[in-house]
Amino acid sequence: MEKKTLVLGVIGSDCHAVGNKILDYALSEAGFNVVNIGVLSPQEDFINAAVETNADVIVVSSLYGHGEIDCRGMREKCDESGLKDIILYVGGNIVVGKQEWEDVEKRFKAMGFNRVFPPGTSVDTTVECLREDLGLK
Repeated sequence: MEKKTLVLGVIGSDCHAVGNKILDYALSEAGFNVVNIGVLSPQEDFINAAVETNADVIVVSSLYGHGEIDCRGMREKCDESGLKDIILYVGGNIVVGKQEWEDVEKRFKAMGFNRVFPPGTSVDTTVECLREDLGLK
């Protein structure tokens, strides 16, 4: 079976590299082809990498709390770039302040993200969701 390709990175002005490296390692070990664009990445870098590699999923990480701002309009930009069917994941500390998770998740799903992961989500959960969403189960 051909490996599914994921574009992974940390969006916006966020420079949290350790979690990104852990995700890269764990997702690679789980059998995915991971294209890690690193930290401090604008939406365009995720999208360009996905187009260039024919990726199946974009995995956006954000820990500094401004993910909601950084992710606005990403689904539309994906669609404009010919990535209408790409699966979008986002996770981490994606909003500032204490907010009800259900509300946060609802807003990100309204922005076109397929899965929205709260802080502290295990990599095993992410891998399980990827396998489900990619029909690998």
